Amino acid sequence: MNIVVDNLLTNLEISGKGKLVLLLHGWGDSSSGLAVLNKELSKKYKVVALDLPGFGKSEGPKTAWDLDNYSEFLRLLLKKLELNDLYAVIGHSNGGAVALRAISLRKLEPKKLILIAASGIRSGQKLKRLTLTIIAKTGNIATLWMPEKYRRILRQSLYGVAGSDMLVAPELVETFKKSVRQDVQKDAANINIPTLLIYAKEDKAVPLHIGKQYSQLIKDSKLEKIDNSGHFIHIDQPEITLKLIEDFLS
Repeated sequence: MNIVVDNLLTNLEISGKGKLVLLLHGWGDSSSGLAVLNKELSKKYKVVALDLPGFGKSEGPKTAWDLDNYSEFLRLLLKKLELNDLYAVIGHSNGGAVALRAISLRKLEPKKLILIAASGIRSGQKLKRLTLTIIAKTGNIATLWMPEKYRRILRQSLYGVAGSDMLVAPELVETFKKSVRQDVQKDAANINIPTLLIYAKEDKAVPLHIGKQYSQLIKDSKLEKIDNSGHFIHIDQPEITLKLIEDFLS
């Protein structure tokens, strides 16, 4: 279905019944990237899966956005849908960074949080600064981790070392730069709800040490380390990922 939120045409799907779960995809992805989780979780929960502005079938923002803008957008989305009692947020990669910022700002107030290969810890990354320089000059950089079978032919500008997913739309370059300049470590330290961290040992985009840092920052958190997976853990290891999520939510 399509609705207008913050003057942007937004594509989303609401499925299932029960406690409310919000799914947030990563940069360059869309709600379809979380389709398996959506399908399985909607058997027990009411699931809202959307294409964030600028991705999938949702209209892009008119100006450069940062994590604060996406956070406010999510607040307005749930208000428009008249969904007030949010049980859990599940964020993959940059969707996890958005979730952390939104919860810290109290734009979202879930009872539980699940971060899958969440990005958002930017400080101390020399490669991040290099990437920003390259993108500022050329607008693109090659990815190293995206599985070939998940690449989309029309995706042109990719990045891998700034701690998120793919840069796919040229008009989102400024939004990308604003977002990756935001470090959410302080936001993570403000999280006081049960949090599940799922990270892959072989992830080259958001390495395991990021998950370890989050586990130290978020008081009530548990870190799960997954073997034989890259950045897209929920695709590489769907059964393990779903089992961890369902056990945590139950």
